[in-house]
Amino acid sequence: MTDAAAARTFDAILVLSFGGPEKEEDVRPFLENVTRGRGIPPERLDEVGEHYHHFGGRSPLNELNREIIANLEKKLADESIDLPVYFGNRNWHPMVEDTVEQMSRDGVTRALVFATSAWAGYSGCRQYHEDIARAQEHLDAVAELNSIEMEKLRGFHDHPLFIAEFARAVEESRAKLPADRRDGARLVFTAHSIPNSADDASGPASLGGNLYSRQVNEAAGLIAEQVGATEFDVVWQSRSGPPQVPWLEPDIVDHIEAVFAEGTGAAVVCPVGFISDHIEVVWDLDSELQDEMDAHDIIIERVATPGPTEAFTEMIVELIRERTDGAEVRRLGREPLLGSACDGKPCAIDCCVPAKRPAHAGRPA
Repeated sequence: MTDAAAARTFDAILVLSFGGPEKEEDVRPFLENVTRGRGIPPERLDEVGEHYHHFGGRSPLNELNREIIANLEKKLADESIDLPVYFGNRNWHPMVEDTVEQMSRDGVTRALVFATSAWAGYSGCRQYHEDIARAQEHLDAVAELNSIEMEKLRGFHDHPLFIAEFARAVEESRAKLPADRRDGARLVFTAHSIPNSADDASGPASLGGNLYSRQVNEAAGLIAEQVGATEFDVVWQSRSGPPQVPWLEPDIVDHIEAVFAEGTGAAVVCPVGFISDHIEVVWDLDSELQDEMDAHDIIIERVATPGPTEAFTEMIVELIRERTDGAEVRRLGREPLLGSACDGKPCAIDCCVPAKRPAHAGRPA
């Protein structure tokens, strides 16, 4: 959308996210919500639950999303954009169904939805459309409530502000390395691994599949270009499921151990696949990875995620203005953007269809 004719009128914005527990007794019910119908064995839930119990049963995600919302509310007010901001989750309170009930009672009839994922794929895009559809169906089932038309904002993996903020943070992390290891430090980008079959199905078949990994690689390349890095690695983290099910590789720990076996003693690790320091950042990168690398005398500087920054807030407002004012769609890459292609319409029948899950192959968190 590049002209004023594309502009539409909206009366709210919903920040839609994954959700996370906020106290010890929430952990198991939350994990059961996430994994319902996936055949995850109880011992796997116990294992993942320990990640949350390590932090007092509290995922950082809800608090981080509230920070994003507070920043967004201030920015909208500063720019005289009259859009109240609501918060809903897929898997834990505030549940999106409860949130849209409140929105309807407040008189909202048409809302934009900012999903806390930049990416194509089932988990990164289509499932948020399903959340929206489920929330609309929930409203339709409550006789005294009016329906709400909801439109998901587009993906933003190559938005100039998203890329520039990660590039700034990469430079900041690189400057923290000891001077004697800085020049030879490896730049490593990491994102959440998914089954190969899920990556194959990401994006419409007409776009060739693998759109999730293509977008991750493109974002990494754009950030590397901005920091002047001619060499970098893209790796994956947080895989789960049985070893016979192929997931995107290499794993970050295995890869860094292999690289440093060749003599490099430091790395800047950029979690390009994540917008906030939630559990899979603070556990997988700040705990497990650091512990493994300490044992090898490998220095890791983990790059900050962009969620709480002014640049990220400005980006959300730009995405809003694309839909309310017909503002220019700013981007740096060439990989397809599902949001702009779909224009808020339901997903194409073949777009990011979830792969059939073998028993015990799901990701619990």
